[in-house]
Amino acid sequence: MKLRMAFVMDPVGTINTEKDTTFVLMLEAQARGHEVFYLELKDLFVKNAKAFGSAALITLKRGADYYELGGSETVEMETFDAVWMRKDPPFNQDYIYATYILSLIDQNKTKVINDPRGIRESNEKLYTLYFPEWIPSSVVTKDIEQLNKFLTEAGGEIVVKPLDGHGGEGVFYVREGDRNSNVILETVTNFGKQYVLAQKFIKEVSEGDKRIILLNGEPLGAVLRVPKPGGEFRCNFHSGGSPAKSELTDRDLKICEALGPRLRNDGLYFVGLDVIGGYITEINTTSPTGVQEINRLDGVKLEADVIDFAEELCSH
Repeated sequence: MKLRMAFVMDPVGTINTEKDTTFVLMLEAQARGHEVFYLELKDLFVKNAKAFGSAALITLKRGADYYELGGSETVEMETFDAVWMRKDPPFNQDYIYATYILSLIDQNKTKVINDPRGIRESNEKLYTLYFPEWIPSSVVTKDIEQLNKFLTEAGGEIVVKPLDGHGGEGVFYVREGDRNSNVILETVTNFGKQYVLAQKFIKEVSEGDKRIILLNGEPLGAVLRVPKPGGEFRCNFHSGGSPAKSELTDRDLKICEALGPRLRNDGLYFVGLDVIGGYITEINTTSPTGVQEINRLDGVKLEADVIDFAEELCSH
């Protein structure tokens, strides 16, 4: 069955085709004969309470000149069989408005992957709090006194993150007794005006941060993101982390089993878990990456499983 698939994403001319997960999803859909359309957040709009977009048919290939766009046309989003929300963070107000537009799509007609309502409910930092037994000791606050109290309770070492951050940006390691600790806490909270997530520091981060890819609540594979040498604790690829082969442990599988029902209920079909030392630190539901790294390290083709699932989803 030939499907029409639209991908809402970052500007296609800016992606890294050797790392980008959206690129291989589009390539796989194209290879199966599906029509693949491209649009950005700015191309979405509403008319008469219906979601529309200015979308262009796109042809992709590996190598130089990796994409070719057809003419852009204004189309009602419900004319697509599937709409993929693959815009990278930051999860700002513009992003939220885009999810409201996509929520106008009747999912009985068109499947939105991931469900925009689920995306709105699943801040990548705060969504972890629904699974308290699988996360490190955590506090969410804008109060610097509370953060200092938690720093002591957590053994003198914490990691502090802005709730709307991405790619390791704005993430700080704080150690009790450090002369700069109060300055860091003032900076990350904007002097007590912005909420942050503080987590007990997990020493195993020196070994890497495991990204687990889940499809409909089931694990597809994993890659270890190893931090740069020299004391860097952030492992994200955006922060210079490098990929290494990784296996799924029994605890990883139990984590996935625990999360699966809620992910499915929230329409979060394609998800990336960040696990350090056996604890979930973030749940990426916006545009999880890591597929190409897992493919190369494990000799697999995860995008085929993902498109298989999308085809099955669209058949119902």
